[in-house]
Amino acid sequence: MMNIEKFGEHLSKNLGEVIIGKREALELLVIGLLSQGHILIEDVPGVGKTVLARSLAKSLEATFSRIQFTPDMLPSDVTGISIYNQETRKFEFRSGPLFGQIILADEINRATPKTQAALLEAMEERQVTVDGLTHQLSRPFMVLATQNPIEYEGTFPLPEAQLDRFMLHLKIGYPGLLDEILILEKQREEHPIENLKPVFSGDEVLEAIERVKQIYVSDAVKRYIVELTSQTRKSGDVHLGASPRGSLALFRTGQARAALRGRDYVLPDDIKALAVPVLGHRIILSPAARMRELSADQIVRELTYSVSVPGGDFQAE
Repeated sequence: MMNIEKFGEHLSKNLGEVIIGKREALELLVIGLLSQGHILIEDVPGVGKTVLARSLAKSLEATFSRIQFTPDMLPSDVTGISIYNQETRKFEFRSGPLFGQIILADEINRATPKTQAALLEAMEERQVTVDGLTHQLSRPFMVLATQNPIEYEGTFPLPEAQLDRFMLHLKIGYPGLLDEILILEKQREEHPIENLKPVFSGDEVLEAIERVKQIYVSDAVKRYIVELTSQTRKSGDVHLGASPRGSLALFRTGQARAALRGRDYVLPDDIKALAVPVLGHRIILSPAARMRELSADQIVRELTYSVSVPGGDFQAE
């Protein structure tokens, strides 16, 4: 049986050869992978968002597709298109870049909402429907979307339905002084990603995903998850709270975090640690909260302190 703790250590170490000093971001990436979720990475240009996605694909020996979103892009540029073949007198489907395993949706908020919506079915159901025909996507399938901060010019804010389909929202941030010096040293002759070797196959990833599903979650922890999510709907600073999909995301990521720490059961601390990256992007602030310059992450963090943490034995009997 696969050891998930070793899986996470090996994969994070391999990614760390390219992404320097971002241990927390790498852990969230691995958690998203093991939870069969998609990740939204929001940060300024140049901090390694694209390299992170490419490194994951190389580490897993997975097919990689990059979609560079622009304002003039059409949905068919993402999903593919049916073309009439005059020789066979039939329509043939030409798949788009969405047909891969690790998909980098680069600068997704530069595309129009219509084009952004082309990802919805693929992210939720792992399939694409074009001209009435449904095409299944490969497994594992993961979308890593990057977006520039919304105050940048030429961006379209992601709609609520799109944001809700991302399991995790993370920020990479600038490297520290010593880490940036190490980046300069590592890239003196060539980029370290060029020498990155695969450490796991697709089948091994699928095996790890199935193993994570077996992690035990007690009734007390389930109640804690639901109470935490429901509080986002009751807060006076929130106009629209997290949906039940947010509760499910906390449940799944909690299982993955526990497994990466060598446990076969989830603790409330797992849920508390994941609340901000899982729930922060799912809520819409009230006008009063925006006037007070509160952030969604701040509100979720405050809720983790106000919701009582359950006590007792959380292990399976």
